[in-house]
Amino acid sequence: MAPWPEVEKPETNNYIGDSSKQNQNMAGKEGENHKGNVASLGNKGEIQPAFSTVALIDETRPEEDDPWALPELQDTGVKWSELDGKGKIIRVLYGIGKFIMLLGLLYMFVCSLDVLSSAFQLVGGKAAGDIFKDDSVLSNPVAGLVIGVLVTVMVQSSSTSSSIVVSMVSSTLLTVRAAIPIIMGANIGTSVTNTIVALMQAGDRNEFRRAFAGATIHDFFNWLAVFALLPIEVVSGYLYHLTNVIVESFHLESGEDAPELLKVITDPFTKLIIELDKSVINAIATNDESAKNKSLVKIWCVTETNVTLQNVTVPSVQNCTSPEFCWTDGNETWTLKNVTETENISKCQHLFVNSDLPDLAIGLILLALSLLVLCSCLVMIVKLLNSVLKGQVASVIKKTINTDFPFPFTWLAGYLAMLAGAGMTFVVQSSSVFTSAITPLVGIGVISIERSYPLTLGANIGTTTTAILAALASPGSTLKYSLQIALCHFFFNVSGIILFYPIPFTRLPIRMCKTLGNITAQYRWFAIFYLLLCFFLLPLFVFALSLAGWAVLLGVCLPLFALFIAVVVINVMQKRRPHSLPEKLQNWDFLPLWMHSLEPWDNIIMSSIAFCGKHCCGFCKCCKVNAEQEGAKDKQLKTMEVYENTMAMADEERGGRRAPAVACVDKTGTNNTAL
Repeated sequence: MAPWPEVEKPETNNYIGDSSKQNQNMAGKEGENHKGNVASLGNKGEIQPAFSTVALIDETRPEEDDPWALPELQDTGVKWSELDGKGKIIRVLYGIGKFIMLLGLLYMFVCSLDVLSSAFQLVGGKAAGDIFKDDSVLSNPVAGLVIGVLVTVMVQSSSTSSSIVVSMVSSTLLTVRAAIPIIMGANIGTSVTNTIVALMQAGDRNEFRRAFAGATIHDFFNWLAVFALLPIEVVSGYLYHLTNVIVESFHLESGEDAPELLKVITDPFTKLIIELDKSVINAIATNDESAKNKSLVKIWCVTETNVTLQNVTVPSVQNCTSPEFCWTDGNETWTLKNVTETENISKCQHLFVNSDLPDLAIGLILLALSLLVLCSCLVMIVKLLNSVLKGQVASVIKKTINTDFPFPFTWLAGYLAMLAGAGMTFVVQSSSVFTSAITPLVGIGVISIERSYPLTLGANIGTTTTAILAALASPGSTLKYSLQIALCHFFFNVSGIILFYPIPFTRLPIRMCKTLGNITAQYRWFAIFYLLLCFFLLPLFVFALSLAGWAVLLGVCLPLFALFIAVVVINVMQKRRPHSLPEKLQNWDFLPLWMHSLEPWDNIIMSSIAFCGKHCCGFCKCCKVNAEQEGAKDKQLKTMEVYENTMAMADEERGGRRAPAVACVDKTGTNNTAL
């Protein structure tokens, strides 16, 4: 059977005996095919030589798509030039309506993040305050680091954890040098929000790959910066000494309140839902026993404080405010003292102001509602962006955001993106809000991973400038300490950028987040495992070891850390210089499969999910039917193709019988890797 349809005037095969001549003529024919002469040969009625089908199959095999390439968002609608006047007016009105809807969804998205932070504070705020009470543990820099991570994750706000640290420093419960590792940990903990947001795009495999990588690039930068800079800070104290010189060189005075740009818009809505008294957490952290029984839910929003001079009893004459205002009456000693009284004027207007529910119950209710609103807004934002960002609009936005300047100014685009990220974060007053907002844009392919990296670094800088402004507005008693801590946060992020951005080779977070993105796209449950491990289990494990003392902490963590470094080095050498390793270490096959592959774990987890979820049976059945339909279509198409080697047809048919598992995944719009 020939590779072309049989027509008149057949020719004999002249190349059976001479293989070299056959190869030469094959190359010539292939060149003619590329010139578009195939049709003319067919019209002449010539039968082509019976070449091997291998070359033809290789030629027609489609190239594998790069999963990190930005997808083209095609405009399937009617072109603007083809619309009449009425159609153009309707399209403009639709565009304005979509823009207004997008602004409304973004507003609800930001408000849900604010309520989510309040919910976490209600659930774990008092526990976070209790964690800060053990100052013997806080003197350990590693323990301080993981405490900063845990507390920031629990309260979902790095500004809250920073304010607790400032209160403790101003109360002499903590030194500035001991507070620096906690600030580093808070920098890590604040990146959990956009990682949670990325989970909402798990429906599409390629979108999830890009979204999760774009979210975790923030995590990897923060972890790498901590691993590099925390030992330097412990040994040299460069952040402490640098910021101390800056603070001491200025005569600082307390200023007015820091500007709140986004809060002015969101507070009127969020204060109708919940309002918290954050001073309770600070009081618990500063060992105020009376604060333990107080509720975080704010009841009275308008109060008036009066200071009056009153007669009060004191234990002895030594406790009198002044000898002139001290007298005795029988067995009691009296003195004059200023007494502060707070008068409640009007209650707050939020939903839980008259509720008798405990803080934990209110926090869980708000947590569920805020997550529901957050997911709904994110899904609708992604769908709305997909409908808006098509054709020319998408190409213009992509070119504006992702295009580099011509040589020799190629490097400048990244730093401009960094400035843009810092400016936007300053406007919204939260790095979590900004990075969570660009995560779905990375997922749908509007922003590349390489461009999201400087935007995220700029967000880190922007949130520290907000903290500096807030510190300058602090009262005189805490002004110096709050400003020094805010400057430590600023120079820590600047130092991290110097280490991991200017030289392209040092941009390790990009490669690391892409590796994690590929893993989570194949095994989506691994995203939740990563979230729990990095932000909960690992910090809790290190914190528990730190409670046992330095000896236990070093005895357990140092061998584990050395093993981790060894595994990373061996992995790199296996890919780049495998022959430099012993034969046994050139791959991990000598280990059990479950130790070097996620496939066994994936089988266990998927089997458990299928067993627990009875509705999965119906889904799998539907998926199987769809796969069979796809297989039938493929088989019908293949019968139209002609093969010289009949074994190739048999191989295709055997491969088609194995297709349903892959087709089941493809039906959901995902990549060809089945869970």
